[in-house]
Amino acid sequence: MTDASFARPHTETFEHGGATVDLIDAATVLAAARANPVELLRRADWPDPVQRVDLTVDGTGGSEHVFIARIVALADTEQRMRALVLGRDPLGLLLSRRIAAGDEVVTRIVDGVGTAAAAAYRRLGLEKPVEREPGLLADAAAGIEATVTWTDDGSVARLESRVPRDEVGVTHLRAFVTLTLQAVTELSGAGSLAGRHYVVSRENLPRNPATTQSVTLDMVGGLADVVAELRQIAVSFRHPEAMARWGARRPQGLLMYGPPGTGKTMLSRALANEIGADFREIRTPEILDKWLGGSERNIKQIFREARGYRTPTLILFDEFDSIVSYAGAGGDAASQALNAVAGIFKQEMNDLIEENPNVIVVATTNFPHRVDESLIRSGRFDVKISVPKPDEHARAEIFRKMIRALISAHERPGFRMFADDLDPPVLGVAATGMTGADIKEVLRRVQLAKAMQEARGGPAGPITQDDLLTAVRNLRGGPATTP
Repeated sequence: MTDASFARPHTETFEHGGATVDLIDAATVLAAARANPVELLRRADWPDPVQRVDLTVDGTGGSEHVFIARIVALADTEQRMRALVLGRDPLGLLLSRRIAAGDEVVTRIVDGVGTAAAAAYRRLGLEKPVEREPGLLADAAAGIEATVTWTDDGSVARLESRVPRDEVGVTHLRAFVTLTLQAVTELSGAGSLAGRHYVVSRENLPRNPATTQSVTLDMVGGLADVVAELRQIAVSFRHPEAMARWGARRPQGLLMYGPPGTGKTMLSRALANEIGADFREIRTPEILDKWLGGSERNIKQIFREARGYRTPTLILFDEFDSIVSYAGAGGDAASQALNAVAGIFKQEMNDLIEENPNVIVVATTNFPHRVDESLIRSGRFDVKISVPKPDEHARAEIFRKMIRALISAHERPGFRMFADDLDPPVLGVAATGMTGADIKEVLRRVQLAKAMQEARGGPAGPITQDDLLTAVRNLRGGPATTP
């Protein structure tokens, strides 16, 4: 039995405040929320002063579905300070243009000036705290109400609605999204949403082809347990105030290990994007040096820079075993250099999080047995995650997510990339023993064959189940012939 619609989600499009909203697979979102909270609306562009909107549906409580929106905005004083900085000609005009163009560095600089000035005003007693009374938003037609509460400085609004589990439906989710956009409009002004486009989706697939840099945890298929653990790490990183209130310390280091091609590096990038952190990848040549003392200097410099990062940063030590393989008592120069690097690494990791809570360290390896246990003990690497080869169901999920991403990125009116006879479970069985990297290669080969067929002037219909099964067989049997 095929699953012809698995890759083309049901999309409901509506408008609010001049913005177009695509609500994708709403029924699936509500069903999935019964097992785990589902996050929506990430990676969206919001009008000033709104910086971020997190929307979550949580049905794990049993009796209710809870809809929560967290709207993060510049505090009133910081907003005024930003306007003051940008109002200085001609520099202010230049900075404004750079911010409008999406220059993150300039945005951080300007907002940093505003934040510092606002803090100074508060210390001098020149600024009264913002006082916002709790409020209520409602959609009478849908029968849903949302309570609205604010932080003391007025920079974060929290909307919450509760609907009995046996009554909740797509109408409630659509109405809550509308109430969230209404709250955004109240902060940013009438007409501020005009011309904008928002995708409310469990997976938030991009309209452009996903790159290694833009991968998110939503795009990861077949590793539900691993993704769930990474989400927990991201939540602990994004909410330092909750960690501080309870005296809790989020993980400082994360070790991911498993066979080649299982997606460890991709997961690291996805975690960085989930956190909203910069990504810094360290490879062997950046550390190991043929000159005496060079390797030790390099590792010290890497951690010296890490202690100076002022924005959230994920540092990835890829192929960790090749960087700090613990050679024990080996007497040759190479072993001594590795021993020295490993020793310095241990020292630097001992207090990194205390000196700079903006940094999280991730190490990946295909050979965990080559890494000395003292290097990766708790306190240095608090979380250790095995990333296995996918099983039959996981492979089917990987096919589903990869194909769905390709459809989202490439299909247009009049062009269908994939046929309706695709059957992910059958593909998952056929690809026994393959990794996510292998499945990606299967798709690459089929895409290339279709593109070459069209380029040569021949008819190139949509990619079919047989096309994919043939590519799987060819990959198993060795290099495919050039199309």
